[in-house]
Amino acid sequence: MPCEVKTRFLLLYGSQSGQAKAIAEEICQQADEHGFKGDICCMSESAKYNLETETDPVVIVVSTTGDGEPPEKALQFVKGIRTKTLPPDHYAHLRYALLALGDSNYAEFCKCGKTIDKRLQELGAKHFYATGHADDGVGLELVVDPWIEGLWEAIRKAYSNMSDPNQERNDRARTGQNGEPAESADNKQVADLKIQLLRINDSNDLSPDLPEPSLDKGKSGTETTPLGASLTTSISPLSESTLNIPALPPQYIHVELMNTTTKEENFIPPDQEAEHQVPVTRAVQLSREDAVKTALLLELDISGTHISYQPGDSLNVFCPNNSGEVEELIQRLGLAEMREHCVHLQLRTDTKKKAAQLPSYVPEKSTLKYLLTWCLEIRSIPKKAFLRALVDYTTNAAEKRRLQELCSKQGSSDYNHLVRDPNLSVLELLLAFPSCSPPLSLLIEQLPKLRPRSYSAASSSLYHPGKLHFVFNIVEFPQCSGRAVPRRGVCTGWLSELISPILQQHGRPSRDPDSALVPKVSIGLRPSTAFHLPSDPAVPFIMVGPGTGVAPFIGFLQHRAKQRQENPDTEFGETWLFFGCRHKDREFLFRDELEHFVENGTLTHLKVCFSRDAPKGPEPAPKYVQHNLCLHAQDVARILLQQNGCIYVCGDAKNMAKDVNETLIEIVGKELTVDKLEAMKVVAELRDKKCYMQDVWA
Repeated sequence: MPCEVKTRFLLLYGSQSGQAKAIAEEICQQADEHGFKGDICCMSESAKYNLETETDPVVIVVSTTGDGEPPEKALQFVKGIRTKTLPPDHYAHLRYALLALGDSNYAEFCKCGKTIDKRLQELGAKHFYATGHADDGVGLELVVDPWIEGLWEAIRKAYSNMSDPNQERNDRARTGQNGEPAESADNKQVADLKIQLLRINDSNDLSPDLPEPSLDKGKSGTETTPLGASLTTSISPLSESTLNIPALPPQYIHVELMNTTTKEENFIPPDQEAEHQVPVTRAVQLSREDAVKTALLLELDISGTHISYQPGDSLNVFCPNNSGEVEELIQRLGLAEMREHCVHLQLRTDTKKKAAQLPSYVPEKSTLKYLLTWCLEIRSIPKKAFLRALVDYTTNAAEKRRLQELCSKQGSSDYNHLVRDPNLSVLELLLAFPSCSPPLSLLIEQLPKLRPRSYSAASSSLYHPGKLHFVFNIVEFPQCSGRAVPRRGVCTGWLSELISPILQQHGRPSRDPDSALVPKVSIGLRPSTAFHLPSDPAVPFIMVGPGTGVAPFIGFLQHRAKQRQENPDTEFGETWLFFGCRHKDREFLFRDELEHFVENGTLTHLKVCFSRDAPKGPEPAPKYVQHNLCLHAQDVARILLQQNGCIYVCGDAKNMAKDVNETLIEIVGKELTVDKLEAMKVVAELRDKKCYMQDVWA
């Protein structure tokens, strides 16, 4: 009997942290079950595909990184399609579907996907399926799962139309009851999926042929977990529901632990890309002991490296997983006697995973301890596919059922509130479900690469030659249903322990650390594409940085102070800083330095607010930075709209950056006397002109 020839489609992905790649691999895996063959390629592998000659449907999965930037693996692809000399029918032959990944905590939600989508349309390409905008801020799976579910029928219809051009013309020629041209069959089908998340600033991205899609409220994250439910216990109706659980992810790695001794050089991280090991020459606690958050400043000696940075750049800090958690995980896996054994990886010969590869970030001859310390992100939130795989290694019936609920479509609310929102780790799950005993291979398959943490430079190399400063709050994860003890952030917790012997407490005099105690950290520079001082020193600018968000602006002001000192005859634009914190006496970071910059004229205006301090006068004091912006709305509008100045925002993306953005829209609307939509367009233009820049984190 002849083998069935499966219908091919091209599957491209552009990934930064591995999310888009994992989703593309899932699509490729499911394609086989639906009678298709996904030809999967990374966008950077341009030698493996050619959109100019592609005749089959194309599916694209792409993430967004930084302040709306394409992931590194998609940079050349985006640059290529944005070539201005391409004719408007360059991709007229192309039929594609696009799944964009983003995080609505950031202003440029799904920007890379939207950029690709818009440009392909400009070049004549056409959708065969609605674009999905998946939001990591509420859970990617809320859009990803139904998008993939509807993809297969869309591909079948796309093939039908591509093989019979008359069919597509006939679809478009049909008229509705009102005599107007009806939507094409393709557009009717994609519109019915109702899978896109929309916001007011997304309105221009919609095809006029598609009615506004919507999400089911139960899937939007607005539902709360019923009282009485916990990580290990569910209640009705979920406990009595029939469950739709995801497919079992295919195994593809065979692991052997070999009793071979190997010399590890003090646990040097495996990622050597643009990396330097540098000493920490100073560590200062900036916040008072009774502050809600502990803020630390670290000074690095980079004089022995080739690192050259500008204020506004960031650095990557390569950190290990917590040693106590690594040991606890080894114990929980039952591998305590093998912690120093070498981990030997091979692809399984019987795997059904398409394009399976061994992880490149696991060096040969790594020990088990090294693997869990430096290679795998053991704190990453287990995805539903991981929970589904854990089900098969769980012996207790109640625990097995609960894991099935948490990974099911019906249990999405429980998963979000009990696993995703509290940032539970695989260790915490395994401690909560004692009858679950997964093999090491499953962790290697399902856990992502341990990535460096990024911090803004808080200094200027002109002001501090050979030094680089950065600031951070020690992140705290409190106790919860699935976490018996509080934990600190992976990197901030590690750094705070590392520098404790040389830490200068708040308000104490500095001291030279014993050279034998000076710790070292591995770093790599992460240059910014736009978050820099204006090239013209006469351009005025505004800085908004509450809490540790003030860090890059200390570098800005140090740099400007040196420029003013070295160029006394140069005209410099005015500078504004809007800073805020809870209490003036506990966490007014860099207070002395900022007041000094005001005194010497480097900082023209310093506007501060303290959200938890009682007002000193009869009038209510501004509580947050956006309130101070409102109080100085005319100056803000003058600088941005009349003097072509810049505004920089640094800090929390989830609340502060959104509130500041809304405030800017209000200011623009009021000063220009235009409605909100028009004001939003003006603010968007400021972003496009790089006059409104953000360095924010969720």
